[in-house]
Amino acid sequence: MAKKSEPKKLRITLVRSVIGNTEKHKATVRALGLHKINQSVVQEDSATLQGMLRKINHLVKVEEQVE
Repeated sequence: MAKKSEPKKLRITLVRSVIGNTEKHKATVRALGLHKINQSVVQEDSATLQGMLRKINHLVKVEEQVE
């Protein structure tokens, strides 16, 4: 039987300030759990997360989490 593959984990780091961006961009950054510049969070990769990252790709750095 094939094993279920675990979803990839992504490390998301806020690298630019949200000052001067739209309210939607600020809300997206907060929804990811980011509050300060250079703060990182680890999230499971999903279609919803990909959409959020596409919206604020100019503010964050995304890396694949190595276990």
